[in-house]
Amino acid sequence: MNSKVLGTATVLALLAVLGASPAPASSEPRPGPARALPLGAAGLAETRSTRTLQPGVTLTRIVRGADAPALAWTVEVSIPGGATSPDPDAPPTALKDRASADELTADIERDGFDARAEQVMTPAVADYAGGSLGWRVRVGRFGTQAAAAAELTLLRKAGYAGSAVYTGWDGEPTDRGPWRIDVLTIDPGRFSGRLEASYGPDLENREKTSELAAAAGATAGVNAGFFVLDPKAGAPGDPAGVGVYDGRVLSEPVNGRPGLVIHGNGRHSTVARLTWAGRVVGRGVSQALDGVDRVPGLIRNCGGTADDTPTSLPLHDVTCSDHDELVAFTPDYGRQTPHGEGTEAVLDTRGRVLELRSPRGGPLPEGGSSVQATGTRVAQLTALARVGRPLRVEKTLRDGNGHKVSPSPTTSILNGGPELVRDGRLHVTPAADGMVQSGNPSFYYGWMHKRNPRTLAGVDAAGRTVLVTADGRSTGALGLSIPESAAVARALGLRDAVNLDGGGSTTMVVDGVMINDPSDAAGERPVGDALLILPDRS
Repeated sequence: MNSKVLGTATVLALLAVLGASPAPASSEPRPGPARALPLGAAGLAETRSTRTLQPGVTLTRIVRGADAPALAWTVEVSIPGGATSPDPDAPPTALKDRASADELTADIERDGFDARAEQVMTPAVADYAGGSLGWRVRVGRFGTQAAAAAELTLLRKAGYAGSAVYTGWDGEPTDRGPWRIDVLTIDPGRFSGRLEASYGPDLENREKTSELAAAAGATAGVNAGFFVLDPKAGAPGDPAGVGVYDGRVLSEPVNGRPGLVIHGNGRHSTVARLTWAGRVVGRGVSQALDGVDRVPGLIRNCGGTADDTPTSLPLHDVTCSDHDELVAFTPDYGRQTPHGEGTEAVLDTRGRVLELRSPRGGPLPEGGSSVQATGTRVAQLTALARVGRPLRVEKTLRDGNGHKVSPSPTTSILNGGPELVRDGRLHVTPAADGMVQSGNPSFYYGWMHKRNPRTLAGVDAAGRTVLVTADGRSTGALGLSIPESAAVARALGLRDAVNLDGGGSTTMVVDGVMINDPSDAAGERPVGDALLILPDRS
């Protein structure tokens, strides 16, 4: 039996690479020579090419370690995560305690395979102490993916589950790459176009980033926030967190999680932690809303109200439930509102109640809206709503300081997490944002610790909005861990930065051409929304 510990020197090296000793709080990124990306071994070859896409918008491609020697493939023995979910980014259940890993290693060796147990150490971040995540079990080292896949076939025949993985995705600080990163920079001093979010024809369906860009005539665009993918978690395509489009709140926040806030069509951007309060008012009394434009009872990424199960705190890639909800719907949701038990107050364009229908669900009148109630909230809605009388829906957003956020028609807000950089310093917040899951270290391992494709966004000290994609899950582009993502954002000069949706969703489109290499086998993935750079049409 072969057990291996990834030693203290390796972990300390990783901490050094990721900038464990941040600059003083007063330090600000200043214009000057480009800083090499803090990825892999020191002194790697790094090339940058920059071109102007339109006034005030530049695209920079950074390639680091292009001449990196190939690393080994291996087989990670695991129970595949997300076996009952269509989400291809569901991290595998790969980590065990030491005793379980050693026992599994011994079993595999008795069946004639070269197995080993490895301890996984992860660096500390702003709100998570790091250290040992657990032990993984791996079999063999192979020069090609095909050889690893052949070994996996034999393991499956012997009764084991697992996957072929490239060791370059593990996040070792001594790796030599390669990394491929694309950066869009929008300078508000010279930008005369518009930077705005788009969800497509409706919220309840997904579209590709390239389709959204083409429909809007965009110069460039990237995928944006997290969204529902599994139909069991709601309507696929619906934002799984805050969504504000043209100043309209069409999806409530995962309370307390960060979002990218864009004012003035890109003239001023911030990263803010957002909460919300909604209510429906009628006959001089009101009732609190649970959500906006989502399937009642299903709260993707959690972070809702106190009666949600299992938690009212953010919990990433988990769907919380609540049988008793009031959810408001706008015409943006889709052709019909969700069907199910409960009652729905259907409103005309002036907010007057046209009908109370039960069961709930169906088309809305042109320009109309509705409020759906389930469980104990049915009686509350029935008491408020009277046919022919007005019913008013109110939604209030607040930032992390409790200040009201008042969107204008030129405001877009997109959900994300975790936070990466705050005030020019590394500030990675997986615990606050629901990526640290008790009893499930494999989630942190697959989602945070390992390298994946990533989409990042933020603002630099000059007030420029910066959008970043990093390809991954290939031998030609390793991807980034979340701590590496924060280090890259800081090296690019971002004062504040947040992680957006990544994995197979990561896409960048420029002049109608997808310029990155999405990791899904099927190619570009349809997503919930995208952030688009539009030309000046004045």
